Amino acid sequence: MLTSEHSIVEYKAGLAIPDRLTQKTHRHYMDHAEKMLSVYRNGIGRQRRGLHRQIEKLFADEPDCPVRRIQAFCKLLDDSSVFQTDPSGRAAKLRLEVFSKAACFHPLVQQPDRLFEHDEKKVKSQLADKLGTSWDQIEQSLYVDVIAFQQLQEFAGYSDPGALLSRYNVAQLQACLYRAESMTIMATSDLKTILRYAKLARLLHEIVRLGPSKYRIDFSGPASVLRETRRYGINFAKFLPALLACKGWKMVAVVQTPWKAHASLSICDADGFTSHLPSPQEFDSSLEESFAKKFGPDRDGWQLIREGEILHDRQKTFIPDFTFRHEDGTQVLLEIVGFWTPEYLARRRETLLRFRRHKILIAIPEKSLREGANVGEDVLVYKTALKLKPLMEALERIRAARVHSDSK
Repeated sequence: MLTSEHSIVEYKAGLAIPDRLTQKTHRHYMDHAEKMLSVYRNGIGRQRRGLHRQIEKLFADEPDCPVRRIQAFCKLLDDSSVFQTDPSGRAAKLRLEVFSKAACFHPLVQQPDRLFEHDEKKVKSQLADKLGTSWDQIEQSLYVDVIAFQQLQEFAGYSDPGALLSRYNVAQLQACLYRAESMTIMATSDLKTILRYAKLARLLHEIVRLGPSKYRIDFSGPASVLRETRRYGINFAKFLPALLACKGWKMVAVVQTPWKAHASLSICDADGFTSHLPSPQEFDSSLEESFAKKFGPDRDGWQLIREGEILHDRQKTFIPDFTFRHEDGTQVLLEIVGFWTPEYLARRRETLLRFRRHKILIAIPEKSLREGANVGEDVLVYKTALKLKPLMEALERIRAARVHSDSK
């Protein structure tokens, strides 16, 4: 994805209009895209900075291409690449060793004389001999921990030039949403798919049923989240391709302008954006995934069901993360809160109160609790991961209460 620095947005008459390449205006960009892909396909072993410079040269005579657009193309190409890295820190150690040994020869010159007598080539050759390798190898390894000097190892690329340009258009939409305070989706189709990806991304949302097969989903945006704003913003942007792959929806987001005003970003399923729908594994669902793996398909007579049922109470709608069903028929719902604001937690409590006829457990992060907060018996508190022991105790408590009630 792009960062905020790559975002190109025009604010006009209260509207936010992200940069978009169109067939009508930018048909010639197909040729640029093919050449960009060729640079990276043929660039194995080249440094990142060299690849970027070659991309910049492709647009040297293009009058309609701001610098940010070129930088955005480089970022998208980099995202489909694998570059050499240095997780062990060998480059830093090598630099220290090379510079320490070379310090006594400073300064090095290409044409030595009486005043400056240390020949650069000879000194480099001596250093290479001491280190038991060639200077070319030293030069390749000296800065591999610096992003600009990393060498391209693999390039997955894009299926064709059109796929790269389509990805650019979606990426600019995503970057614009980093500034979103709120987002509202009107959905008439594919509701379960939209909600599945929203929940995988742990987005703060409320659902209102407007009529048969018609829902309004209200999301809190990155600009409204009090904690972990950057991480939430990334998840918010990741959700967009999933939405674009669905049918029967309209989205309106309220975004902050650089001048602290507000503008509206509006798109729908008929606007022609092409999704590169990512797999669920690409979403930040580690909390949910790790918990499901720990629990297993069944445990002590309880079965975990990932597909939550849709609950309705007049216009209010609630879809839990998990359903637990015991072999004796007891059913308990679980909602896991990841990102949060005090206002969101308050609204969630109100929602759970409305659906109190269902047995619902809610798991909330410890850091969301105020000092001295009264934690109810149906609330599970976790630090980084939800523990099985308190969950199983809560499930058995609810089951025991049901059995006791049925026996009366």
